[in-house]
Amino acid sequence: MDYGTFHGIYTLVLLFCMIGIIAWAYSKRRKPSFDEAANLVFADEDKAKGSIKE
Repeated sequence: MDYGTFHGIYTLVLLFCMIGIIAWAYSKRRKPSFDEAANLVFADEDKAKGSIKE
């Protein structure tokens, strides 16, 4: 196996990995989990508002 063949195989492996990651990220099965993670920033607001004394 020469240098060019190795680079070709390596490129294909990386391409398939990237396609797999994109398919995983955009799958409908993962959407609820990602929505929950996106809203974690706002979860502490209620606790923070309750601890502020005016």
